[in-house]
Amino acid sequence: MADNRDRPLILISNDDGIEAAGILSLAAALDSIGDIVIAAPLQEMSAVGHAITMRDPVRARPWPFRGPSGQLTAYAVSGTPADCVKLALDKLVPRRPDLVVSGINHGPNTAVNVIYSGTVSAATEAAILGIPSIAFSYCKWGSGDFEASGRVARQVVEQVLDNEWPAGILLNVNIPDIPFDQIKGVMITRQAQARWEEQFAERLDPFDRPYYWLSGTFVNLDSGTNTDLWAVDNGWVSVTPVHHDLTAYRAMEALQQWNWNDKA
Repeated sequence: MADNRDRPLILISNDDGIEAAGILSLAAALDSIGDIVIAAPLQEMSAVGHAITMRDPVRARPWPFRGPSGQLTAYAVSGTPADCVKLALDKLVPRRPDLVVSGINHGPNTAVNVIYSGTVSAATEAAILGIPSIAFSYCKWGSGDFEASGRVARQVVEQVLDNEWPAGILLNVNIPDIPFDQIKGVMITRQAQARWEEQFAERLDPFDRPYYWLSGTFVNLDSGTNTDLWAVDNGWVSVTPVHHDLTAYRAMEALQQWNWNDKA
């Protein structure tokens, strides 16, 4: 692709795979904003978190990918979402991107789901490297209409490109499953307190060997009205600033009162 520095360079990735409907919608929505490079997993990589490939080679091959303007530069990568961003930044893009965008994910990435999400992890990898990044999720499992999500994504990207943004922080954007004209607006939110109540169903294969299939129920433990879950459930686009520093700062003062250095 030509290196046109008059237009922002946007790297797009995801965790649902390079042929997912969400990434097609995202690329189409952003095609006229800047120069697009896509580096996405060859296969679905949902819920792999921030896993990276270390003991096997990572391969990337050009992939036919068309946007409104024509053929886009795209690569199908054999690794995880974090691998896609790492590899693209080192080998596949003509220069450092102005923005890294991940999604549009099939299903919400609210509350504790940000820990498991490959979509969020692709954006996190860019944030770690000091590049503005956004993770987009459409809050419906499976197939759906990504038209509204694409329009929201374009509006959010335009805001990020027009404003200064601190290094190391990404935006986690969750979009409700309603028509665009029914969305109430954008709400700046925090992650809700929630958890999965999980269980493994035990089954037997044809050779009578047990195997286990994970299932669970998502439980919202948060009654706040400024959370990502509340916003989406009430017709708002949730925008949550996220960073990779997992330090529990509130616990540091209490820990400092413990008798750590008493050797008696």
